Amino acid sequence: MEPVCLVIGAGAGIGGNVGKRFAKGGYHAVLCRRSDKEGLDRLVSDIEAEGGRATGFMLNAVEEDAIEDRVAEIEASIGPIEVVVFNLGAQIGDRALANTSYKQFEMGWRLACFALFRVAQSVFPRMEERGKGTLLVTSATAAVRGNKGQHSHAAAMGGRRMLCQTLNAEFAPKGIHVAHILIDGAVDAPDTLGKMLGEENFQKLREARGLEHDGLLVPSELAETYFHIAHQHRSVWTHELDVRAFSDLAWWNH
Repeated sequence: MEPVCLVIGAGAGIGGNVGKRFAKGGYHAVLCRRSDKEGLDRLVSDIEAEGGRATGFMLNAVEEDAIEDRVAEIEASIGPIEVVVFNLGAQIGDRALANTSYKQFEMGWRLACFALFRVAQSVFPRMEERGKGTLLVTSATAAVRGNKGQHSHAAAMGGRRMLCQTLNAEFAPKGIHVAHILIDGAVDAPDTLGKMLGEENFQKLREARGLEHDGLLVPSELAETYFHIAHQHRSVWTHELDVRAFSDLAWWNH
């Protein structure tokens, strides 16, 4: 049985690159995403071509028992889940209060908070029994600052942050490391920022701020941060950090 890094939300940006980094570090990367099976298969093939081990699954995290069943199957057939990377987004774009439906608001919570709660409830008893484990949670500026038009996203990400704190308070003494990683800036990711902006505008942004300018967060470099946090000595665990490009103002200066 192989040590597993389970990535929930394994797109071409942060999730996929984190999966690649953990596979390079000796883990079996189990990559889960809701859509684009072709892209998922490509990620798995890329990891295997570099000598790593990976398995891909389609996963709709809001479906009843989908997370719980997947965790049980991975533990039974692949190996113990030593690291979970929870990388699901919950951004629906800027919407005025009147234009935010109950369904849209609730969906943000289901993706950002409830799915994370379900992951912890499924994985943590196993980690606790083994006396070790790591949960790395990708978050956003909205977790600490609520902006106009971000009712669903801010409420969902704020809840995600508080859930990380409660999980840490209960499980850190039991050997489980929970880290809330606040992404305070734009990520050079084609299937998140790229989809929001559209291909043409995304390329213009990359040319103006990304590439050699280093003004967009580079997913492969961010993956190094995730890997480092997962392997910290327990006397110096990081429980929360924010990351941004060197040229960006921090969230508290806006």
